[in-house]
Amino acid sequence: MERSLLLVHAHPDDESIGTGATMAKYAAQDARVTLVTCTLGELGEIIPPDLRHLLPDELGQHRITELARACEALGVQDHRFLGGEGRYRDSGMMGLPDNDDPDSFWQANIEEAAAALATVIEEVAAGVIVTYDANGFYGHPDHIQAHRVTVRAHELTGGRAKLYATAVPRSALERAVELPADSWFIRYTDLSIGVPDDQVTAEIDGTLFLGAKRAAMRAHETQITVDGDFFALSNDFGQRILGTEYYTQLAGPRSDTGAGHERDLFAR
Repeated sequence: MERSLLLVHAHPDDESIGTGATMAKYAAQDARVTLVTCTLGELGEIIPPDLRHLLPDELGQHRITELARACEALGVQDHRFLGGEGRYRDSGMMGLPDNDDPDSFWQANIEEAAAALATVIEEVAAGVIVTYDANGFYGHPDHIQAHRVTVRAHELTGGRAKLYATAVPRSALERAVELPADSWFIRYTDLSIGVPDDQVTAEIDGTLFLGAKRAAMRAHETQITVDGDFFALSNDFGQRILGTEYYTQLAGPRSDTGAGHERDLFAR
């Protein structure tokens, strides 16, 4: 039976930063890897000066191209936008007026969006689904909404798939923010996005696919600066690019791993 992995991410670039090594690894193992992106990321902050003239809708179109290049780097051939390209608009950071845009993903009807996602889950016969935790990893409205929609879609499809949230254990985050002495990135000091280590239930060793992950992150030129083994977003806070990616199981069938972590998301 074909192994089918479905990932639900909020914006173009989220897939590469958080799950790029996992996607590349399973794609290389001939699993079916499907990426669903919920928005075009129209409100992302633009890093390259020569692209800062792009208006939100223009940025969204540009990021479609970036995402296609990233998927190619990861070996992922099946990508969709939830509800169709441009159905849901980037909501911006929490507390901004963009949150109130009726076209934003934050304002989406959860039942409608979940029904659209459930159709994809059934079509690809997903055995594993990956999204974010209830806080959307770091509190972004679109990440929170992606969690809500995915959980509901999982329910609508009978809860048969294993459902995971991305996670970074605090110990791994502490190591990731240690920068070389000659790095021009700013040292990251807020470790609140890390989860207690004991909340992690799975870790995927994708170190052999770090090159693919790095290339995918470079493809998102408007959003990510990659410098060797490190990267930063527009805030210039540096982090090491992780070859091992971590997850917390939210629902679905559980595997018997004792006290250890799963090393395969498809483990039963």
